[in-house]
Amino acid sequence: MKLIHVLSTIPTIGMLFFLPLVNRVEPFVLGMPFIVFWIFLWVVLTSGIMAIVFKLDPANQEGGDVE
Repeated sequence: MKLIHVLSTIPTIGMLFFLPLVNRVEPFVLGMPFIVFWIFLWVVLTSGIMAIVFKLDPANQEGGDVE
């Protein structure tokens, strides 16, 4: 499996499979209940991971006209 495929599945695993494990109101992190912080964290991490996938994707390399 390619690295970009593995990186693309990380946010799905973090959000769907670990969400039931962190489903709690306390502790508060940055003034938010933990579950809200967890979701916000994965939104930010997903953006970063997708930026890495974009940079690694050969179709997005300069000079490479892949159609």
